[in-house]
Amino acid sequence: MTDNLVPPHGGRLKPLLLEGEELTEAQKKAQSLPKVYLSSRETSDLIMMAAGAFSPLEGFMGKSDYQSVVSDMKMADGTLWPIPITLSVPKDQADRLSLGKEAALVDQESGRVMGSMTVEEKYTYDKRHEAKNVFRSEDESHPGVAKVYAQNDILLAGPVKAFSEGPYPQRFGSQYGRPAETRKIFNERGWSFIAAFQTRNPMHRSHEYCTKIALEVSDGILIHPLVGKLKPGDIPADVRMKCYEVLLDNFFPREKVVLKVYPMEMRYGGPREAVLHAIFRQNYGCSHLIVGRDHAGVGDYYGPFDAQKIFDELDEEELHIKPLNIDWTFWCRKCDGMASLKTCPHQKEDRVLISGTKLREMLKNGEKPPKEFSRPQVIDILMDYFKNSAKPKK
Repeated sequence: MTDNLVPPHGGRLKPLLLEGEELTEAQKKAQSLPKVYLSSRETSDLIMMAAGAFSPLEGFMGKSDYQSVVSDMKMADGTLWPIPITLSVPKDQADRLSLGKEAALVDQESGRVMGSMTVEEKYTYDKRHEAKNVFRSEDESHPGVAKVYAQNDILLAGPVKAFSEGPYPQRFGSQYGRPAETRKIFNERGWSFIAAFQTRNPMHRSHEYCTKIALEVSDGILIHPLVGKLKPGDIPADVRMKCYEVLLDNFFPREKVVLKVYPMEMRYGGPREAVLHAIFRQNYGCSHLIVGRDHAGVGDYYGPFDAQKIFDELDEEELHIKPLNIDWTFWCRKCDGMASLKTCPHQKEDRVLISGTKLREMLKNGEKPPKEFSRPQVIDILMDYFKNSAKPKK
């Protein structure tokens, strides 16, 4: 089979999930190892490494990589990487761990042993410096900044072995996809120009419009929803999956679309997170990432197109995947359809601006959003969810 896909970031996929006898032996050994408890974000990062989505990472970052990533968006060897992938522990626990020895990695929410790690480094770090550089903000109201401030004071570094991908493979079945699997699908279909669409929300009209622009110029698209932990108020994954399915079944050519989920936790890091989204979509085999208004943003911390501009700052050879930039999109009453600033000649008052935030506000207030916001089939699913979630618990 000919492989016409972009290469993985760093040259090759590095999935870290153990299997068979190797897994059995490692799990047995882990029973006697000291335990390090992972936050939900650290667990999701470990699962991304397990699947090979974070290739070429082989573990949580050491001090030289961490400092270089925070300051320059590159690892110590020059490989592009925009956001540090770290594991924090309290100082007293770090003091009890021996360098060169293994520790078991335990998800603190489920108690599941997710893997093991050889502790090669223990180091301190500057949380405010990380927040300022990575998130462009030191404001603890920013959800990503708040999580950095909540971390423990010592970072552990070293290679990991992953035992599990958590509940995701069982919960999502065939909709859960690893990079090696999506690459196989794309090769079987003969695709090489594949545009990835990042989403943490149900798809509204602007999302649909962006993906259909991508379909016009590509062999196919990967609709790739995040199903890791979100911020309070975001719509649960199972509800969103129903929305994606009904939309794809009724309004998309299914043979041109692949729908797979991935387990990362949102950082709401705006421009830098857009680059991270591009890197792991390259690992999944995509040649392009759709980047629209306020990609991976939150509140007013970033300009609406900062996530597009950051790709202009990268050297050509640093990243094989390219951004597919989409302008501000909206429903135009005079055009009687979706349009963008590049295609619509009408005035501001003729435009219905569409956003996930505005959609959620209407639904929470019991208002049925108009067809200009989203397809009626999607609105019905969301209305049902918000109606049931508003009922008092018995």
